[in-house]
Amino acid sequence: MPYLDLAPDLKVFYKIDDHTDAWTTPETVVFVHGFTENTEAWRAWVPHFSRKYRVIRYDQRGFGDTGPVSKEFNFTTELFADDLARVVGALSPHEPVHVVGGKSGGMPVLKFATMFPHLIKTATLVCSPVKGPTVPGWLDHMDTHGMRSWSRWTMGGRLGSKMPPRGVDWWVDLMGKTAVSTGHAYVRWVGGVDLNPELKNVRCPTLVIANDTPRRSIAEFKDYQKKIPDSELVAVNVDGYHTGAVAPDECARATLDFIARRGAKA
Repeated sequence: MPYLDLAPDLKVFYKIDDHTDAWTTPETVVFVHGFTENTEAWRAWVPHFSRKYRVIRYDQRGFGDTGPVSKEFNFTTELFADDLARVVGALSPHEPVHVVGGKSGGMPVLKFATMFPHLIKTATLVCSPVKGPTVPGWLDHMDTHGMRSWSRWTMGGRLGSKMPPRGVDWWVDLMGKTAVSTGHAYVRWVGGVDLNPELKNVRCPTLVIANDTPRRSIAEFKDYQKKIPDSELVAVNVDGYHTGAVAPDECARATLDFIARRGAKA
């Protein structure tokens, strides 16, 4: 399996999907997953992109085959953004990239855009918050019943009513593989994040893919999207807040359209 040695204590697992014409030099799109996910979270998106773009997916620190972190590990938004910069530097050393972040994976993408503007062409945020959510009961449930049970317990709001039962099971299995220790470290970090003051500093063209659910209303997306200087908003009609999972084809098409229109001007 391919790994990047990014630090003495960090080997990041990644995948590259590239089905472009062999004689061309495609642009690169990097996908950043959210909480308790891994590269497979983008599985349905890849066919939309890999014929035209070189697609990079990687397991963020603490997740998937990159491996868990301890409960006491100190995640920071800057650390996640720096990890992303190291991935881009290693796998796309000669040109900036388009970056797509899902749910809380969009937070490192925004920070990356402000810290490393020379490395990014466009950003797409797929139902990403900019202020960390409160998640009462999550850690207690993880500790008492395990991560897979927590995944099942929280999946209704995440996927809503449009995901078939077998699809729900697949996502429960995927997210349930994360270590409880990583869950603790991540929840402690994400609850303290507020990127609202930094949105004005995002200079790359940015797409906000939104929905309207009890967890995150359309008004919240519209409010922060307007703070990003060069941004657009697309709303997707689903009742689960993980829109990238529930409506991957619609989200992928919106992202491809945005990159095609705005990427050339970046």
